[in-house]
Amino acid sequence: MADEQNSRRAAVVPATGEEQERRAEQHSKEAEKAKNVGPLQTDKGNTTIAETVVQKIAGIATREVPGVYAMGSAGRRAFSSLTERIPGSQTNVSGGVSVEKGERQAAIDLTIVVEHDASIVEISQMIRKNVIASVEDATGLEVIEVNINVTDVHLPEDDQEKDDSNHLDLQ
Repeated sequence: MADEQNSRRAAVVPATGEEQERRAEQHSKEAEKAKNVGPLQTDKGNTTIAETVVQKIAGIATREVPGVYAMGSAGRRAFSSLTERIPGSQTNVSGGVSVEKGERQAAIDLTIVVEHDASIVEISQMIRKNVIASVEDATGLEVIEVNINVTDVHLPEDDQEKDDSNHLDLQ
């Protein structure tokens, strides 16, 4: 019974300055460890993700948005259309996407062409929402910004001109 009373008194007695320092130091170490550990950096090991992975995810997410006609600059689109004609070649989904990536964050720049009747403001908002959700869900990286550069508007006449030139080539 005496031991029980002593243990109760010990629990009530305030910690000494030295004990308080040790507890504060331990708490600080635990907080620092928790701060350094993220979805990609764990106490069991680290995961690194290449920029090309983030580029592809962002490119796919951008193309999913209605009103996006194409991605990339005119030169990039021309090169892609040539390479797509080669049998067995793959579509380059990362064209028009530039990524700056750190250990925990990424910034994404997109170059797009929009459909003629689409609202650039609405498309931009949908792209940002879709790209951020896709990249953060797939990679665990925090997307700090998505910059969108609209370089052209696709007009229906552009398709008709292309069809007319193909028709002339076949004759």
